[in-house]
Amino acid sequence: MKQFEIAGYDMPCVDLAVNVDVFPKPNGGAGINALSWQGGGKVASGLTAAARLGAKCAILGAVGSDDYGGFCQKDFQRHGVDTSNLLRREGETTSLSIVISDRETQGRSIVYRRGSAQPPAREELDGEILENCQWFFISHVTGVAMTAVQKAKQAGAKILVDADSYSSELMDQIGLIDVFIGSEFCYKVLFHDENYESNCKALCGQGPSTVIFTLGPQGCAGFSQDCGGFRLPAYPVPVVDTTGAGDVFHGAYLAGALRGLNSIESAKVATAAACVKCTRMGGRAGVPDWEALQEFLKSGRVDYTEIDRRAAFYAERLQL
Repeated sequence: MKQFEIAGYDMPCVDLAVNVDVFPKPNGGAGINALSWQGGGKVASGLTAAARLGAKCAILGAVGSDDYGGFCQKDFQRHGVDTSNLLRREGETTSLSIVISDRETQGRSIVYRRGSAQPPAREELDGEILENCQWFFISHVTGVAMTAVQKAKQAGAKILVDADSYSSELMDQIGLIDVFIGSEFCYKVLFHDENYESNCKALCGQGPSTVIFTLGPQGCAGFSQDCGGFRLPAYPVPVVDTTGAGDVFHGAYLAGALRGLNSIESAKVATAAACVKCTRMGGRAGVPDWEALQEFLKSGRVDYTEIDRRAAFYAERLQL
């Protein structure tokens, strides 16, 4: 039995999520409706979503020794994510993103400051974690990330990639990927039509057993070797903030797969979790637990008891 169900490689950051009615024009201004301090990062937030849904997860990465780094570490721990290989770089800083969502367009804009903390070197990767996970999760193709992928895969792990944006480096490595989940933006670079099934099937022919593209308010589309082609709509919810919806989709997909669901069933769980997330600020506050998610899938109702407690916690201040 593997020690971890999912391990992921990322450089976590802090997200300051801010919501306004209308994004201000140059030299203009806008009042803030709500703000929330939450952990960020594609794989980082995907892992926290999977952990909230019951998966046993571990993060490999690095943060600075500043307050933001301390927050990232404690926030993983609050969600039950193992941080034994989350390195703290003494005297270095952690990345910060200010994510501004607006109610007019239901879109978001991001300004960010990169931290000075450097990613783990190859020799700093915890080989025990890599050899003891069922799934390994990445979002960027770097030399160190691919070293981790190869070690995990050699030990029997399946590989999931968050292809939020297109990169030729990622496509060069697609043969190593078991589940490829890309964004609509990545899809538009790869393809110039909406023949989702045939295009996803073609990508499956290059290595992955499952290919899915998330399509924002249009849901998702994909192809898998076990289920064939599928198209799933989004669930109607009152959208507050779409930040992190794709990250949650990835984590929830894995949580479903780990419970024995097939590709379509896992994608349905992932779509539902991402939609519920969008009803609250930021990438983590709105993620439901497994029981709340199942109730939403059955009835369309969300039990916000735990979600709203978490949302209030994040809205208060940067919690150290």
